[in-house]
Amino acid sequence: MSISLAEIWEKTPLFGKTLWFILIFMSIWSLSVAIQKWWALRKAQKETIKFAPEFSRFLEEDNLGEAINLASRYKRSHVSRVLGGALKEVQPLIADGSITVSDINTAERAVEREMLMELVTLKRGNAVLATVGATAPFVGLLGTVFGIINAFNSMATSGSGGITAIAAGIAEALIATGFGLIVAIPAVWFYNYFTTKIDNLSAEMTYTSKELIDYLIKGVSGEFGRSRFTREFNTQAQGSGPISQ
Repeated sequence: MSISLAEIWEKTPLFGKTLWFILIFMSIWSLSVAIQKWWALRKAQKETIKFAPEFSRFLEEDNLGEAINLASRYKRSHVSRVLGGALKEVQPLIADGSITVSDINTAERAVEREMLMELVTLKRGNAVLATVGATAPFVGLLGTVFGIINAFNSMATSGSGGITAIAAGIAEALIATGFGLIVAIPAVWFYNYFTTKIDNLSAEMTYTSKELIDYLIKGVSGEFGRSRFTREFNTQAQGSGPISQ
């Protein structure tokens, strides 16, 4: 004896059908989020590969204006958004050709703020994948429970304990279990993949932001105020006085 899906669907109660529709919605939702995130991260990485070498070259040439313009052209790159936003904040401070200790501290705080906002953007949608991966099996399990209840209800109604009376209910229960797992497993995979990917992107942003701060501290030439920075440091050191023995 065989039971078709159409027959199982016909014998499934309204509550069971509702659970199936919920699982279908969760599957479409998680897959759409995953595809969108994969595409966005792929574009971000491709633009970062083009952006990073040019940005480093402009820093070596002490050309902050071109570095900012470059960042504005690569708007999909996570690194360019962090460095471009930070440079726009500190550009007025170093426009006169001098950099002070407070300017560098301001640049560090600007980079940290931009990184926090960028990480929030990169993690957007991960909660959806985590929720689907965690709850879809339980939704399927709920369908399984009601499928078993439906099977025993059919047995009681028919007054027979044969497999024919409970086959449709058991099939409904097993389909709900499998459906829940089919929805949950890809969501968990995608969540772990994107979590690792975002960690790598965060490391890239941290590395390049440190490169920018190192440039402001060490890489500035005389006309950018390195002598002034050195004088301030020496003045602070001399003002502290000799260390008593």
